[in-house]
This record gives sequence, structure tokens and C-alpha cells, in this order.
Amino acid sequence: MSSLTTDRIRETASKLGLTHLDEAVTELVDRAETAQMGYLDFVDLLLAEELGLREGRRFRNALKLSGLPHHKTLDEFDFAFQPDLDVRKVRDLATLEFVRAKSNVALLGPPGVGKTMIAVALAACQAGFSIYFTTLDDLVRKLRTAEATGRFNRQLAAFLRPAVLVCDEVGYLPLDRTEANMVFQLVSRRYERGSMIITSNKSFTEWGGVLGDDVLATAILDRLLHHCDVLPINGPSYRLKDRFDLVTALVTAKVLKGLTAEDLRRPHHAGTSA
Repeated sequence: MSSLTTDRIRETASKLGLTHLDEAVTELVDRAETAQMGYLDFVDLLLAEELGLREGRRFRNALKLSGLPHHKTLDEFDFAFQPDLDVRKVRDLATLEFVRAKSNVALLGPPGVGKTMIAVALAACQAGFSIYFTTLDDLVRKLRTAEATGRFNRQLAAFLRPAVLVCDEVGYLPLDRTEANMVFQLVSRRYERGSMIITSNKSFTEWGGVLGDDVLATAILDRLLHHCDVLPINGPSYRLKDRFDLVTALVTAKVLKGLTAEDLRRPHHAGTSA
């Protein structure tokens, strides 16, 4: 291919916004010649390369805007550490059918059991759905700030926009009635229009105390749970697991340090005296 033709292709590709073709046309032609591609196969290669680049860029931008605290996947979750967790249900949710159905997911359990990690792993950026992650505390703080500056409706609309809104740490801090009413407006407006993934260390019967109003809590739960998969996780804490392992190792080392060589040579030893 002549340099004149190459320059013309690059100029046209640039005008059309085909950035990858603009940069890699010579390499792509060499690959086509090496593989002895037909015309249609070569066109297919050009389009596939351009699409792959754009999808990768879209995915990276979506992750950047999502607010996700990390990008871990379900493959990194230690299901063996939480044997009571319904693994099949989690895998079913990972198909993202709940997002297409505009239903919700609630992950309930004590701190450290992996609720947030599963919520993040279910985030649907990679499937082309928009995502936004926030804690309930940050969500309410932004709504209160917006209300004080006359931008409440605009901020509420921003929380309504993503296909999936992940609301973490519901129940860690109590809300007053005004804040609970803001949460009600959000849940009510998202009802059957977009999915929410909720994590909470409180059972639903305790939400009245968290939201400061039993009537509002009932109204929120009525909409949230109408189309919702609830996953209780009641196992041990991942974070404390590391601490327990460290404490066990330190105690073992201390005990062994107090033993004499003769103690270690004995076939059985009942332990050290206090």
C-alpha cells in the first residue's frame, strides 16, 4: 500500500473518529496480508479492533465514574469462608437479570462478612449498565447539601440516573426524619425504574430505629422489597479472621518461647503453668 494511500486512510479515519484505524492501519494491513485475509475478513478485522478499543475505553470511564471502592470480582470472593451463603443465588444474580428486570438486591449481615465485596462484584459496568456506588451517609449528606443550596431535585435526579445504585452501609449511622424522607423519595422514584443494591448490618425489623420513623421505614421497605432478592450473610468476619490468625500465631510463639528444650523433647506436654 502506497504512503499516499496510507496517509489518505489515516486522514479519513481521523475525521470519522476511528482513532485506532488512524494509528494502526499499517499494522492491520500487515496482519491481513500475513493471514491472507479476504476483503470481508479484513473489514471485519478493522471493525472488531475499533469496537474493542471503544468498549475498553467505555468500560474504564464507567469504572471511573461509578465511585466503586475496588474492582474485585466474584472469582476473588472466598465462598468457602461463608458456607451458609447461597452461592447459586449469587451466581444467578451475576447474570444481571435483576438489572434488566429493574429489581433490587439486599445483602444483610454483620460487619466484615463480605456484603460490600459482593455488591461491588455484582456491579454491572462490564455489561454496559451505568453504576453508581455510595454509602447511605454520603448519599444523605449530598442530598442535604443540595437542599440547602436549592439543588435538591438536581441531586436527586443524579441518583436516579444510573441503572444500578449501590447503597452501602445502611444502618451504620441513624438518620433523622428529614433524612429518612429524602431516602424515601429516592427509593420511591427508583421503584420499578432502576435497580438498587443495598448492604446493611441491620435486619429489616430494625430499620424503623435506623430511619427514625417506623411509618417511613415501612413505606421504604414496601417499595424496596416488592421486587428484591435478599441474601443474608451470617458467617465470620474476613477482617477479624486475619486478626485471629495473628493473635494465634503470637500466642503460639509466646508459649513456645517459654518452653525449655527438655519440654520440647517430651512426647506430651500439658502446657505451661500460670
